[in-house]
Amino acid sequence: MFTSTKNKSYRDSFSHRAGKATKKQKSFKEYAPTRKLNTQQPVPSHSTSTKSPASSSPTSPNLNSAIVTICVGPAQRLFAAHEDVLSKAPYFAQACRAQFFEASGKRIDLPNEEPEVFSAVLEYLYKGDYTPKLIYDKKRASWLLDDADGAAGVQGESTVHANGIGGPVLKDTVIYCSAHRYVLPDLQRLALKKQGLASGVQCSTILASARYAYAHTPPSDSKLRAHYLALIIRSRSTFKRSGTLQAEMDRGGSALFFDLFVAMVNHLDDIAGSARSPR
Repeated sequence: MFTSTKNKSYRDSFSHRAGKATKKQKSFKEYAPTRKLNTQQPVPSHSTSTKSPASSSPTSPNLNSAIVTICVGPAQRLFAAHEDVLSKAPYFAQACRAQFFEASGKRIDLPNEEPEVFSAVLEYLYKGDYTPKLIYDKKRASWLLDDADGAAGVQGESTVHANGIGGPVLKDTVIYCSAHRYVLPDLQRLALKKQGLASGVQCSTILASARYAYAHTPPSDSKLRAHYLALIIRSRSTFKRSGTLQAEMDRGGSALFFDLFVAMVNHLDDIAGSARSPR
């Protein structure tokens, strides 16, 4: 019989190729280690200005809570806010609890509030600050205010027309008084700090704002009232020339001027005491 060499050569060639392929194949350990990609985002460099502690980490609101309608001012301007956010203020928390069984939705009326002021209060409840934002300049080691253009500096005269005053009142003063009414002491401190950064305020605005502060804070208030007493004493030469202080004193009807008299007497006593003290 004839011997077939075809199958043998086929097997030999196949085994030869298989062996050749097996010799070239490397194990998993022999491969060079792959390069690891860095997927971490670069850490941004710290700027010279940082946000205020109040606005840097505000409490995350529950945006799934019920919506409450707030009717503000004589024009009944409508605002909407989440109940959990409003309830950060004890005043609004109590108002929401009083309407627990309301089926048609909860509504809070604030007929004596200014819409612009309540908008700032609502912004604070959501974000921990209100416009303009308070920032800290590390380079200058001082607090500044962000304006609408993104620059930082000292705030000018920002006023609102409050009911029953008959003139412009500093917005931060009205916010301070509203924060007292809504039991938000942190917002009171924030408004007082921002008010201290104001400059170039007219004498009539200072007196109108002081009158508003005395009308909307209790006699035990030792922050905002003392701020205005110290401000008037520091600006006494300007008030003497303007004549607005005399007009306000003739008008009367406020405990402001008796407190101012006592503060000025104490100021004079301090000056006299420092003059007599030996150096």
